[in-house]
Amino acid sequence: MIFKTELPDADSALPGRDSPMPITDRHAVLGGTLLPPYPENMQSAMFGMGCFWGVERLFWRINGVYSTAVGYAAGSTPHPTYHEVCTGQTGHNEVVYVVFDPSQLHYHQLLSLFWENHDPTQGMRQGNDRGTQYRSGIYVFDAGQRTAAHESLAQFQPSLTKAGFGAITTEIVDAPEFYFAEDYHQQYLHKNPAGYCGMGGTGVACPLGIGVPS
Repeated sequence: MIFKTELPDADSALPGRDSPMPITDRHAVLGGTLLPPYPENMQSAMFGMGCFWGVERLFWRINGVYSTAVGYAAGSTPHPTYHEVCTGQTGHNEVVYVVFDPSQLHYHQLLSLFWENHDPTQGMRQGNDRGTQYRSGIYVFDAGQRTAAHESLAQFQPSLTKAGFGAITTEIVDAPEFYFAEDYHQQYLHKNPAGYCGMGGTGVACPLGIGVPS
């Protein structure tokens, strides 16, 4: 099997389509809406940590999370299918979109979950999952999130280095357009309890302070 490890440019990416994926607008676990608009007091976050099934479950279990959805982002193809993303010819990453209540859950706590529950040093893969859609990414929605993401990376790298890991390869970029994945992917591990999605961290804890609300 050939794994795509280089991102295509916009001219060589698959053309995609104009219409979004039809999905059920109700979170199968939390009961909130998957589609915007969301309640005014909510904020958004977006992360790529490898296979999105397990990552979504990680976040929907956290108090203060209103809704989660899986999808594709940071590529060139509009409204891609899962099959297209897996070819490596769309440039997209498998991501989880998190809607949360900042009065109950601080963005820094989401960053702690992000850093501790995958290996951010592996480049275009997570474990046995290889390809551009499995890269590590933090997609920020404002200047505050951007600063927090970069500061947390700088804090976490020395701990990883001390434990024998290499340089962090996580991309930190402004949140690109999010394309919802097919309906059967949404809350997949709730709908399919026997389903498998490999997700594991490095065993290195975040330095004190990353997960503490300011």
